[in-house]
Amino acid sequence: MSRTVVRGGLVITAAEEVHADVLVEGGRIAALASHDSEFAQSWTTSADRVIDATGKYVIPGGVDAHTHMELPFGGTFASDTFETGTRAAAWGGTTTIVDFAVQSVGESLRSGLDTWHAKADAKCAIDYGFHMILADVNEDTLKEMDVLVEEGVTSFKLFMAYPGVFYSDDGKILRAMQRGAANGGLIMMHAENGIAIDVLVEQALAAGRTDPRYHGEVRHALLEAEATHRAIALAQVAGSPLYVVHVSAQQAVEELAAARDKGLNVFGETCPQYLFLSTDNLAEPDFEGAKYVCSTPLRPKEHQEFLWRGLRTNDLQVVSTDHCPFCFNGQKDLGRGDFSKIPNGLPGVENRMDLLHQAVVEGRISRRRWIEIACAAPARMFGLYPRKGTIAPGADADIVIYDPHTEQVISAETHHMNVDYSAYEGKRVTGRVETVLSRGEPVILDREYEGRAGHGQYTPRGTCQYLI
Repeated sequence: MSRTVVRGGLVITAAEEVHADVLVEGGRIAALASHDSEFAQSWTTSADRVIDATGKYVIPGGVDAHTHMELPFGGTFASDTFETGTRAAAWGGTTTIVDFAVQSVGESLRSGLDTWHAKADAKCAIDYGFHMILADVNEDTLKEMDVLVEEGVTSFKLFMAYPGVFYSDDGKILRAMQRGAANGGLIMMHAENGIAIDVLVEQALAAGRTDPRYHGEVRHALLEAEATHRAIALAQVAGSPLYVVHVSAQQAVEELAAARDKGLNVFGETCPQYLFLSTDNLAEPDFEGAKYVCSTPLRPKEHQEFLWRGLRTNDLQVVSTDHCPFCFNGQKDLGRGDFSKIPNGLPGVENRMDLLHQAVVEGRISRRRWIEIACAAPARMFGLYPRKGTIAPGADADIVIYDPHTEQVISAETHHMNVDYSAYEGKRVTGRVETVLSRGEPVILDREYEGRAGHGQYTPRGTCQYLI
């Protein structure tokens, strides 16, 4: 059994910060001990590999619970494969993703799940799991939900947006929530009033408002808030937990906060694009705003402070990326002259941990809250903790050595995502991943890629660990 010692660093988890050495055996964390202890000294002399983390942070590998590798959308596909996307995730300090398998209308959940396994299996550089998108709620698929929960696919996403594609009406949503309440599955919701949005899209295009910035204007913040309120009410009727994805608007945060104040099992996720980008980006000239088209859309800058506050007060629990990249040339430009045809999605799986560390540097969140919202909380939310999301005996040895002092400039020229632009081009941040272990094996070692396609293992999940 191979032994690795990570020596000399500051171990940071959601619960504590401690100067300690970490012993890894057989892909798991075996023990922690203070640097100068006899235990730690004996580990070093007998180890197969010693990694010096002096002056660095030793943190759990990130858990990105919202990615879309190879997702079909608007006549094209997300440009990152599971191979390229998980490699880029590792470069950014993420060691587990939970991607979305898609049920096609008229098909079974099993068929959709099998399709996503075929895309991902033997291709991932890091560990992975799946949520299930429910596009066709009926008696057969409701029964399938029970089976999938038993097999470790324990979360199901529904859409109040995209009529004719993923949209479910309130009746179907209620039925799925009732089933989730019975089988322990967590219902995830894309909360936007898609019926109303389609009216506004039609009216905008008819009036000649075709530029990317109108994508944000028609997807009004109040329509996100209304859908969030409605989803909460339906979940309360069903007795179901609810996880609202990619929350972007102040009003939606307020709906979640009010529900949580009532003691409801309601949770919220936001994404780096809503914390660091705004409608100013959507309004960039010469069609550059298309790079920033995603749904929910970017909001005016004043919404950002409410999102940060929600993260500090725990009214928002998780920061995921909603990584769904489309190249500017050849994909985003499908919407020239019609913003509604721009593929929705941004690249970001490689940038999340660094951007959130920048928030630590700027005093927006603490170091432990950084690890909570990027590692521990998503692992708990989706039944992966304590195997993932922490550094503790028995956990998988998913470990990141993070240099908190090195400055870097985010750029498409240096990133590893398979997309021809960066949503954060030119942004200077402090902090950088140096070494990444996945189940004890180096994926990044001293800024050199050591990983391989197929190292990542499919990881069945338990149920949400936050329910009361």
